[in-house]
Amino acid sequence: MATSVVLMADTHLPKRARELPGELWDAIDTADVVVHAGDWVDERLLDDCERRARSLVGVWGNNDHGALRDRLPEVARVEIEGVAFGVVHETGSAKGREARCSARFPDLDVLVFGHSHIPWDTRTSTGLRLLNPGSPTDRRRQPSCTYMTLRVSAGDVTDVVLHAVAR
Repeated sequence: MATSVVLMADTHLPKRARELPGELWDAIDTADVVVHAGDWVDERLLDDCERRARSLVGVWGNNDHGALRDRLPEVARVEIEGVAFGVVHETGSAKGREARCSARFPDLDVLVFGHSHIPWDTRTSTGLRLLNPGSPTDRRRQPSCTYMTLRVSAGDVTDVVLHAVAR
């Protein structure tokens, strides 16, 4: 049996949108694990995600302050089906990202990050997989707003899908 996971970051509520897209809420409601890689901005979103998600893993981002920093760590780690996941908001510039992340997180299989609003899916020379789901509410210079889903089973990450949000 595989574990279904939703990845999101950089929601910036209510500055970039009043609410998460309905299709993302549907994914959250049915996922086994929901991961948010920071920049929630509004504590109410954290409350809503805690109520709706079966399991929530989140971190604070550079735009999160006060109660969000009190309630969330800067770095989170969780094991899902034998895969070591880490979550952090910022990883620095794209140049040298793989080497920096491999050095900083040698014990992880997958690192989920945000901040750039740019979807990312690469593997480092050490085998660390780097995933950035983009933003479901603020596409910036991307063609669309996005989030990711994936499945984890018996130590393997499969079915990684970048979803463009219908607007």
